[in-house]
Amino acid sequence: MAVKIRLQRHGRGKRPFYQIVAADSRAPRDGRNIERLGDYNPLTLPATINIDVDKTVSWLEKGADYTDTVKAILKYKGILYKKHLLRGLRKGALTPEQVEEKFQLWQEEHKNKVLDHQKKHHKDKSELSAKLIEQEQKKAADRDAKRQAALAAAAEANKPAEEVTEVPAENTEIAAPTQEEGTVNTDTAAESTDTPTEN
Repeated sequence: MAVKIRLQRHGRGKRPFYQIVAADSRAPRDGRNIERLGDYNPLTLPATINIDVDKTVSWLEKGADYTDTVKAILKYKGILYKKHLLRGLRKGALTPEQVEEKFQLWQEEHKNKVLDHQKKHHKDKSELSAKLIEQEQKKAADRDAKRQAALAAAAEANKPAEEVTEVPAENTEIAAPTQEEGTVNTDTAAESTDTPTEN
């Protein structure tokens, strides 16, 4: 039987919560497991990981395999490093006190890295929030400027229609056409033909 350390999914839709288990590699993902080693919540920042280091190292020393995600978790919690130290202990290169001392030192350094990561995340989040607020204010100012420009254009369009002045009355009369040279006035020509000539 091949044992695999992997994640079992729990939780409702879009709110996953995982258990880290040692299970038969042929068993279904959410099926029976041999032993529960811890849990993993990816929704928090940083992700919440509770795992029994000694039990997990024991399974690794027995030859248990692991998935890619579990490998990342084991590296993050220093379990693979502890397995490496215990290998040095079996070979006689380290004493049990040295193993514990090195592992505690690694955990302290890692804890500081996690705290730095949290501070950086909160700083980035606050900077992003300030930037988003500034962008929203700029968009609102642009909208107000466009609205004011549209109102001014509408007022300007209505203004000429109201301010049209009427043409004075003396200019409204149509002037009589002037007689050009070479043209014959038909009225005078008719009058001249109608008048009798004295003989």
